[in-house]
Amino acid sequence: NPFITEKSPYHGAYMAVVESICKLVAVGAAFEDVYLTFQEYFEKPMQDKERWGKPLAALLGAFMAQKDFDIASIGGKDSMSGTFENIDVPPTLVSFAVTTENINNIISPEFKSGGHKVVMIKPVYDENGLPNPESQKKVFTEVTDMMRRGIVNAAYTPTYGGIAEAVLKMAMGNGIGFEYADTLSEKEIFGYNYGAFILEIADDTDAGILLGTTSNKTEISYKNYSVSLDDLCEIYENKLEDIYKCNIKTENIKIKEFYYKAGSVKSPSIRTAKPKMLIPVFPGTNCEYDTAKAMLNAGGDPEIFVINNLSAQHIAESVREFAKKVKNSQIIFIPGGFSGGDEPDGSGKFITAFFRNPEIKDAVMRLLEERDGLMAGICNGFQALIKLGLVPYGKIINTDAGCPTLTYNLIARHQSKMVRTKVVSNNSPWLCESELGGIYTVPISHGEGRFIASDNVIAELEKNGQIITQYVDMDGKPTNDIQFNPNNSCCAIEGICSPDGRIIGKMGHSERIGDGLYKNVPGKYEMGLFKSAVKYYK
Repeated sequence: NPFITEKSPYHGAYMAVVESICKLVAVGAAFEDVYLTFQEYFEKPMQDKERWGKPLAALLGAFMAQKDFDIASIGGKDSMSGTFENIDVPPTLVSFAVTTENINNIISPEFKSGGHKVVMIKPVYDENGLPNPESQKKVFTEVTDMMRRGIVNAAYTPTYGGIAEAVLKMAMGNGIGFEYADTLSEKEIFGYNYGAFILEIADDTDAGILLGTTSNKTEISYKNYSVSLDDLCEIYENKLEDIYKCNIKTENIKIKEFYYKAGSVKSPSIRTAKPKMLIPVFPGTNCEYDTAKAMLNAGGDPEIFVINNLSAQHIAESVREFAKKVKNSQIIFIPGGFSGGDEPDGSGKFITAFFRNPEIKDAVMRLLEERDGLMAGICNGFQALIKLGLVPYGKIINTDAGCPTLTYNLIARHQSKMVRTKVVSNNSPWLCESELGGIYTVPISHGEGRFIASDNVIAELEKNGQIITQYVDMDGKPTNDIQFNPNNSCCAIEGICSPDGRIIGKMGHSERIGDGLYKNVPGKYEMGLFKSAVKYYK
């Protein structure tokens, strides 16, 4: 909090530590196992003793908080050059708290339903306005105990905006309103409450200070005043719309719903109980572990292979070793990430160049054409496959302007969110465990995911059943709405395959699956890609 820290760096740093711990406790973690790391920004000290005193005071405050709560900082970074001409950064100490916790203990901060009371449990503050350490520890213990007993539906710790900010954000998540108790003053609603917790209680447990009740009305009300939650959300989401446009209006046109039901799917000539999946890792790749875990859980044998680009010699060695490994693998999977060195011409250049190497190209095409192998790429991997021509053509070719491509998202920036995709073709062994017409929720994270192709190409893909997934809205209809089609892909296309279906590419990260991985986000996540790949070889 810059306004606290500029008055007292000691207080600001102490509160930063408290706030970071509280954020973990609020999602269900026990504070005893928390560790910290700090990042500090201060004005250039020069020879001014007051300037030197600010980082010293801040570090003393952070150190005292560590001693009070028996929590250690295991790392940090400092910057003592936060001055430009006559402009100084405010004294800043950022505290990051980290721990692990059983997924069954994790809760999300959004109100879950109307008619529940909402309370605040807060520590006792000393004469200096800091939470009493013993009182704060008791609050941690009480809140965690209530969570473990299953009586807390949602929790949040008030920060810069006090109770008002916390209630707004807790209400927005599920569109559930809130009615403040008349006993609260405006000063209490908007004042600081560092170290406190706001809890949505599932029963009549008597605890803390009553703040009010959740409501099925989509509004936040206080005494005789009320404000629409929709209006608040619009203000909140559009605050920076003039600078960073996100809610772009797209053309409201009806998009064709594709549907293709294959009579049969090609089977391999050689079967194996535990197919080997080769996962190449290029500069910037970051999804290799998720991919390997998903394949392992499906019953396959994943192998992560890091491409060494330290020198030309190392790249040549990687080429030889990768080509050798392809010969002993049944599947190649190119995971997502952010390709290093790809600007300004777009993603996938290094990956594409690697696979165009004659030795690699020959090994890959032998796998696909002679051994009925499988290949897939997600996100950055999809970008590489489409630039190689492997999708939609099924072989490595020199692509031209007439080929489909992936380009920058309509908002010209990265998009990261959950989307809904519908399986519209079963013309691939990768989809034998997916429901044709089924809708799956999938995370996306990309800057270049906008699929573009000519009408003739799309008609050909449709005829062959090569369009496998489309972005859809809450009614299951393909759409241009940027909230559902985040990159404004042509015909809402999210994924395509080769003519025989053995090569697929898609933008959504279907490898990011696992029990308890997502909270308060409804949907079906497991579309069975990896189970399908294993089943193909059995």
